[in-house]
Amino acid sequence: MFEEIRISSLGVIEASTLELGPGLTVITGETGAGKTMVVTALGLLLGGRADSGAVRTGASHARVEGVVRTDGLDEFVATVEDLGGVAEDGHVVLARNISAEGRSRAWVGGAGVPAAKLAGVAEPLVAVHGQSDQHRLLKPAAQREALDRYAGEALRVIAEEYRTDHRRLTKVEKTLHEVIHSTRERALEADQLRNALEEIEKVAPESGEDVELAAEETRLGFADTLRHAAETAREALSSEEGNPDTLGTVTAARRALESVREHDPEAAALADRLIEVNYLVTDLAGDVASYASSLETDPARLAAVSERRADLLRLTRKYGDTIDEVLAWSGTAAARLFELDDDDTRIETLRAERRALREKLAGLASQMSALRREAAARLGDAVSEELTLLAMPHARVSVEVTQQVVPGDSVDGDTTGTLFVDGRWVRSTVHGVDEIELLLAANAGMKARALDKGASGGELSRVMLAVEVVLAGTTTVPTFVFDEVDSGVGGKAAIEIGRRLAQLARTSQVLVVTHLPQVAAFGDRHIVVAKSSDGTVTRSGLVTLAEDERERELSRMLAGLDESDTALAHARELIETARATR
Repeated sequence: MFEEIRISSLGVIEASTLELGPGLTVITGETGAGKTMVVTALGLLLGGRADSGAVRTGASHARVEGVVRTDGLDEFVATVEDLGGVAEDGHVVLARNISAEGRSRAWVGGAGVPAAKLAGVAEPLVAVHGQSDQHRLLKPAAQREALDRYAGEALRVIAEEYRTDHRRLTKVEKTLHEVIHSTRERALEADQLRNALEEIEKVAPESGEDVELAAEETRLGFADTLRHAAETAREALSSEEGNPDTLGTVTAARRALESVREHDPEAAALADRLIEVNYLVTDLAGDVASYASSLETDPARLAAVSERRADLLRLTRKYGDTIDEVLAWSGTAAARLFELDDDDTRIETLRAERRALREKLAGLASQMSALRREAAARLGDAVSEELTLLAMPHARVSVEVTQQVVPGDSVDGDTTGTLFVDGRWVRSTVHGVDEIELLLAANAGMKARALDKGASGGELSRVMLAVEVVLAGTTTVPTFVFDEVDSGVGGKAAIEIGRRLAQLARTSQVLVVTHLPQVAAFGDRHIVVAKSSDGTVTRSGLVTLAEDERERELSRMLAGLDESDTALAHARELIETARATR
């Protein structure tokens, strides 16, 4: 919920802070003091359209900030963090700037975002009801969600199972469509894979073979050069021609030190090391000689290796950089070929799964429709009863549950997006087969019409209040704002409006802008938009009233006088009545 709204240079409000809390907050003030600027400020925080005309005269920009307490708003916090914002100490700050030139900037948790993003973040937090606002419950999706919440747990369980199966059906139908309508492409792909696998199988490569053959080809190609180098090295180590060599030099050095071994231990140690060198040179000379004798020129083997490498190279050019990659590709290709060759079986399997899912969904949709119709009747009666107490005694609200029937011949070839429910083909979505609409007949004898067409602004606000009161406890919206919901009523009806607002405030945060003292008396918190003037510029500020100040404000609202004993007594009586009847 909102804990605080800070406003600067917006309309007649120069700089004010609106401190909020749980329960019902009422906002009053003289005509022209700027009460609706509070709602305007909140609308800006909800991503509403920026109007440079709302910037206070002489100011470069207007700014609105809202501090939201995030208890129980895990999805909201996650959305803020996804946008790069931060929730600090359980709070998130939303902000909006509007320049006098019309430019607009927005922030969520300190991160700059487009106004549209701000709207997406803030919209789930607040439902605003006013004569010129876009009402949440006017949207078909919101009306369906409201009815489903009112229907209770039984519908919730079935609807969740329906959504899961509907998503599976959508996936199956998409796959089936792809398989059926891409037969030619899939056949071509299968032929290409089959030819490729045959080519690989014909060569029959072995893991690591390309590396081994490359080394062997190099050795065979340079056999003469390698043998000459080895014989030269062997001659240098141990000469067969009697030429000076390493072995002879080491032997001479060892003998020289052996002759003086007994005269110095260090000389003896050096002689021992030369003995080891003598053995190593002897062994190395033998290994070099053996290597030289193993190197033979074999043109036939070289040709065979080169031919085999050419076969392997053709594979690595097409299917992988190495033979190991070629073998891995062939395994994947074989699995894909099996899938493509099994199209007929797969199509029949998908069709069978589609039939089963459609039959199950049709049964679930029928159950959902029955539960919705039953809940719709109860919801319509409950809202109509509320309206009787809100100065609309002849108004009737009904909730219409309908389906969009599709002619049978239209679905013979393609049943996507339809279900056969209760003997009819009807349009289906992930939410079922029902279209939900709230209708209002404002007076006796009138035909029920859609809410936005069947009511005036004041009537619509009261309908929304009645609906929200009936749905209290089922809604996920933490804050409700009603802008002059009491327009055109007074007396007992006004008291009933105040009582309903207080009832809604038991489970949600409620803000109401009102001009009726009967409504204001029910507030847990009373804020006045105070107006002052220096003769040229009007300034308005937000003042939270103490208890005795509340009585004077109600007195002013009752009689236009804040010091009248009669009006004060009446104001005191209203407050006491509100306390007693809440």
